Amino acid sequence: MDDLRFMLLYGVLAGVLFASFRKAVYDRKVANVPIVGSSRFLASCWDGFRFIRHAPEVIQRGYDLYPEGIFRVARLFRWEYVVCGPKLIKDIAGAPEHAVSFAEGVEETVQAKFTMGRELAENNYHLDLVRTTLTRNLHNCFPDVRDEIICAFDDVLQLQGSGAEQLIFAPLISNKNKSNAKAMEILGPLIEERLAKEAELGPDWPGRPNDFISWMLNVADEDQKAVLPLTLRILSINMAAIHTSSAAFTQALFDLTTHPEYLLPMREEVEHVVAEEGWSKAALNSMVKIDSFLRESQRLNTNGSLGMTRKVIAKEGFRFSDGTVLPCGSYLAAALRPTHYDESKYENAAKFDGFRFARERAEHQAAHEFNDSQDVFKRQMISTAVDHLPFGTGRHACPVNGRFFAATELKAMMAHLVLNYDVKPEVEGARPADIVFGQTVRLTGIYLQVGNRVIGLTLN
Repeated sequence: MDDLRFMLLYGVLAGVLFASFRKAVYDRKVANVPIVGSSRFLASCWDGFRFIRHAPEVIQRGYDLYPEGIFRVARLFRWEYVVCGPKLIKDIAGAPEHAVSFAEGVEETVQAKFTMGRELAENNYHLDLVRTTLTRNLHNCFPDVRDEIICAFDDVLQLQGSGAEQLIFAPLISNKNKSNAKAMEILGPLIEERLAKEAELGPDWPGRPNDFISWMLNVADEDQKAVLPLTLRILSINMAAIHTSSAAFTQALFDLTTHPEYLLPMREEVEHVVAEEGWSKAALNSMVKIDSFLRESQRLNTNGSLGMTRKVIAKEGFRFSDGTVLPCGSYLAAALRPTHYDESKYENAAKFDGFRFARERAEHQAAHEFNDSQDVFKRQMISTAVDHLPFGTGRHACPVNGRFFAATELKAMMAHLVLNYDVKPEVEGARPADIVFGQTVRLTGIYLQVGNRVIGLTLN
């Protein structure tokens, strides 16, 4: 045990020394980028620890000082460069992947080469399927999505008995191989059946489902047409999609209980649209109040203070339009939350205004300011901009355009909820505090009154 403690202490000290050396090297390369905090060895190490619990305050302080510039903050083992202002955010949004890499930026957090495997991390054709095939099939898939929403709400909210029930659970960290084995136990028989059908009847067999497994089989290399590789890609898509969507919907649900005056107007809108158009993907486009409510919730309740994480991989570094050059190996991100709370960009920026974007769309339509086919999408939930960054913006806006599916499912869930349920918090006006861990923000739990049932919501 003493040897183990010694090795652990040795490893920590080695990491700190390596981090201090790396920071010192970058200090010389980017002396023109101001620091929010200290550049001194011990002080910057302490700043890195403080960032874990106080990232929002640190990022906001930097944004207040440099609202149109770049600053850096200490992380435990590196510097984080924070980009502020529309002009410089556009620089990130338009930067080519070979210069400022989205994939390498995400890899630093996700470590997909270790958690999912090198093949999946380096050959991510499944992401292209989300961008192309899934987006094209949203209308065709919507009846299945709608059916799943109804079943999920019935299973979760209509349980028999009394007392509080827990949902949106976060599992404990488990062994990767055991998790993969469990996933293959669930998906394996289905994938094996599909592979057998493909081998026997070819790719166009009658009744072939129009789903993600079929789409993968259309493009996967032959050595990747097996249970484990296909299962891992489904897990990868789930990892990227489920926690973000569940967080967004939970935040919106908390906003609804905090501001119950929005429930009846949204219910009336859903009733009117469904009576006119039925339940369809196209009908969701007519639910402008639902769309606006969710967009405003995303604006105020971000998953963290930073977004659009990137890594500079060009050997010569990356030059911003203001002349700032970040060297190869630098990690950078946009100041997401401070942008959304900026009074120069949003009137009463800190106030929740659920129909803010619905009013703006109506005002622009009345003024005949939609002068091209793209203008009509502005201020909708799916639209991105340098002052609205829940989905990012530019080349990698919500990686590979998964935001179109996300917006569809979130709007369908909210429409179903307001149409069929009355909700209120157990304690009037109570909204759970966010939990901050580094640049990530998560939720504590809250109990909601749904009809005569008390439902406990938790998200970690």
